[in-house]
Amino acid sequence: MTTNNQEPNRIAEVVETTTTGFTAQCYELYGAPALGSLVRVGDPAVYAVVHNVTTAALDLGRRVMARGASEATEEAVYHNNPQISRLLATHIEALVVGHDVGDATKYRLPSSPPRIHGFVYCCDANEIAAFTDGLDYLHLLTSASTPAIDEVIAANLRLAAESHSDPDAFRIRAGKALAAELASDIARLNAILRGIS
Repeated sequence: MTTNNQEPNRIAEVVETTTTGFTAQCYELYGAPALGSLVRVGDPAVYAVVHNVTTAALDLGRRVMARGASEATEEAVYHNNPQISRLLATHIEALVVGHDVGDATKYRLPSSPPRIHGFVYCCDANEIAAFTDGLDYLHLLTSASTPAIDEVIAANLRLAAESHSDPDAFRIRAGKALAAELASDIARLNAILRGIS
């Protein structure tokens, strides 16, 4: 569901930013894209991979209280407490994996981070296929110190494969690219490869 003139794939707005990643607040509670999704922000576009999703109280000084002791379903909790949607927010954290320079996409960090209040869009199938046609961005992901990054990489490649006309051929190419990146860590490579299929 979109509000007013919001484009369908516009999902969030940057609220914290660094050169290597950003945090964005989703416009809808629980409206985050899946782990590993490719998103873009800004013009020229900066591309990033979602590595974490958090839903918590907007006011971090106030804990969320249980409200469902007398409710039959989770949906009833939200229905009978409509203020919940105004007290909670869903945020995504994303790792920057590339950016546009003119008509070309560069698989490296941009010289400056996305702007605060930049609009975050889910990339569509064509954008995902075009971006992941080159796999150099995997270097930024494999070298990230983010918790559970191998799960993020596997999720990203599973999602990307769905956007390619030949998913199996893409998985093979991605496996070879990962093998080049992780040649010295076969156990890690094998774990990610198992997660792709």
